[in-house]
Amino acid sequence: MFTGSLTALITPFKNNAVDEAALQDLVQWQLDEGTDGLVPCGTTGESPTLSADEQRRVIELTVEAAAGRAPVIAGAGSNDTSKGIALSRQAEAAGADGLLIVTPYYNKPNQEGLYRHFEAIHDAVSLPILIYNIPGRSVIDMSVKTMSALSRLERIVGVKDATGDMARARDQREACGEDFTLLSGDDSTAVEFAANGGDGAISVTSNVAPGLCAQIWDAAAAGELDEARSIDSGLAELHKALFLDPSPGPAKYALSLLGLSGVDVRLPITEPGEAAKDAVRAAMNRAGLLDG
Repeated sequence: MFTGSLTALITPFKNNAVDEAALQDLVQWQLDEGTDGLVPCGTTGESPTLSADEQRRVIELTVEAAAGRAPVIAGAGSNDTSKGIALSRQAEAAGADGLLIVTPYYNKPNQEGLYRHFEAIHDAVSLPILIYNIPGRSVIDMSVKTMSALSRLERIVGVKDATGDMARARDQREACGEDFTLLSGDDSTAVEFAANGGDGAISVTSNVAPGLCAQIWDAAAAGELDEARSIDSGLAELHKALFLDPSPGPAKYALSLLGLSGVDVRLPITEPGEAAKDAVRAAMNRAGLLDG
């Protein structure tokens, strides 16, 4: 269900409010371009600065626009387990098909704390859950042993792995089984993640180049890894440029060049600087996404 090219959606803003029309237009474009799944309210969606009501509304709008054509996996994580449960229940009520739950940031729980955090959310909802393991942001790393234990729970169905560690993909596949979904959370290494057993990616780049990202994962699913690498090579500069300044600033700028979003972000994220903008534009030109 959660495989292929999934987009970590930005949240368009206008006058510091969610731009509802732009969000739904973005979802429609994503699906027209071949995106396999939509992930609203993640870090790329600026979830740390969305209120609970805004998170609910963004999920509702995404579900409405998707209209059952692709799964909607809602970001609902927190470093407070009770808040994570509340956000997860809210996402379920808003119509999400699954949940993306990040490892608790800042608190630095041990592996037992990680297990119990995910277990508590699992027991509180009926939706399938993807673990989001991103040590670079959360400062903690879920071990393969802990992930294997969690994979035994009925609704823990996979992981978004942003470690960039290709050996980890193989180890997780062996420990968690063939039915456990392995999704890359790192665009620059996603194709090699596929070569090591990955099933797809939750991608920032696919906000901007959804058609090409979908082609990469169609090729990977067909076992045509050389073709996937060839397509990905044209996006290599864009993968990097979208993180030259804090995300999602560069992605929103890229979408503004396509007429699909404004550049508005919420503090503490700021609009990207001129050097990052120049790099984004150049990378989009190289990928054939702009006319000039």
